[in-house]
Amino acid sequence: MLNQTYPYYLANEAVAANTDLEVTDKFSGEVATRVAMADAAAIDKAIGFAVDALPALRAFPPFKRQAVLEHCVKRFRERYDELALALCIEAGKPINDSKGEVTRLIDTFKVAAEEAVRIDGEIVNLEISPRAKGYHGYVKRVPIGPCSFISPFNFPLNLTAHKVAPAIAAGVPFVLKPASRTPVGALIMGEILAETDLPKGAFSILPAHRDGADLFTTDERFKLLSFTGSPAVGWELKKKAGKKKVILELGGNAAAIVDGDQGGKLDYVVDRLAFGAFYQSGQSCIGVQRILVHASLYDALREKLIAKTKSLVMGDPKDEKTFVGPMISESESKRLAGWMESAVQAGAQIIAGGKVEGAMFEATLLEGVKRDTDLYRKEAFGPVAILERFADFDEALAAVNDSDFGLQAGVFTDSLAHAHRAWDELEVGGVVINDVPSFRVDNMPYGGVKESGLGREGVRYAIEDMTELRLMVMRETW
Repeated sequence: MLNQTYPYYLANEAVAANTDLEVTDKFSGEVATRVAMADAAAIDKAIGFAVDALPALRAFPPFKRQAVLEHCVKRFRERYDELALALCIEAGKPINDSKGEVTRLIDTFKVAAEEAVRIDGEIVNLEISPRAKGYHGYVKRVPIGPCSFISPFNFPLNLTAHKVAPAIAAGVPFVLKPASRTPVGALIMGEILAETDLPKGAFSILPAHRDGADLFTTDERFKLLSFTGSPAVGWELKKKAGKKKVILELGGNAAAIVDGDQGGKLDYVVDRLAFGAFYQSGQSCIGVQRILVHASLYDALREKLIAKTKSLVMGDPKDEKTFVGPMISESESKRLAGWMESAVQAGAQIIAGGKVEGAMFEATLLEGVKRDTDLYRKEAFGPVAILERFADFDEALAAVNDSDFGLQAGVFTDSLAHAHRAWDELEVGGVVINDVPSFRVDNMPYGGVKESGLGREGVRYAIEDMTELRLMVMRETW
């Protein structure tokens, strides 16, 4: 069970302002806990505290930032089971996936602790012509200033960590708005950060309704906005963000290609495809949505993938046998069911699954889905995958690129030439060879192109965005 109530965190301190936000158990639909909600006045105060904290944070040395991050790692390990259960309840994420996310939370803070003490600069050789003789250039990175973070519901621990941990490492103050459906993990993170000696105002964690949180986007005191969520919301926020730097981690309809040389590896390929398509009920922006299979293997893979899909256990996410839990809400389930029904009306066939009850959506495979349907062109963000065949590898690459999105893609192939061609040709932020596009390690550069966003996360890459280069030129003699 969750605590009865949770405060928000304003300038490093817990504030039990109210209990206005109900957080439900996504499987039972019952209220699991209540959380304090911030109003515009609290958000405004938090931004002011962040501005005031900047000089102290700039003077907060790297070894102290590292110590803060290491304290978090220690406390996350001590509260591992609590964090996993909270995530399972508030997000409806199967308990095994929840434990995996806590592990990634720890990994992300560990990497940030390492990076905190190696934010280096460089020496620039300025003597490129006689007029610059005796001049030397030095570059260092300095904190960009107060940052605004908005995190999503689907990975409320790890995607929040990918904003918070680099900010601490970089020495920037931040104000975080966690997703209203899943705020508890971020608030536990705030409780642990409050145990450290971060300067006052270094962080605020403020659940707030989207329509009351404009300051996260529009306030000019913020120097960076980092948003993870839907493309429609993300691009709209960018329009309103003004002069600040904007990092967007948005959606996708990721594809996986199965090349014709994979006949001896179909069991492995099928296991990975099923995982990529259906883990945490498909609610991942790099979940496998489109599966392109070479014609020579299509029938054999189809048979195996149908059997694998039907074998997945759907039910209570607190049960360790459960692989598919509820979607985040019944409304999201209805939205995806409508897309599926429209695809079927346009000629598609459901070859596995297809049953929907409330927020529970069975792992589902379709084939014959027309490329102009919502199910093909938009982000499904649920446990639905589409099978299609191809005859030529270049045809498969073109099909992957026939998308408004470009986050990651997976290619199963033994051909080094095909692997490099995919890397060269696919219009995505990352190409994963011999695994699904759902693969991510927390130190790698992660992000997309086209409608999938701007910029890259991954701790070192986020630190680069949260810092600015500052040059010093020194004349040797005068």
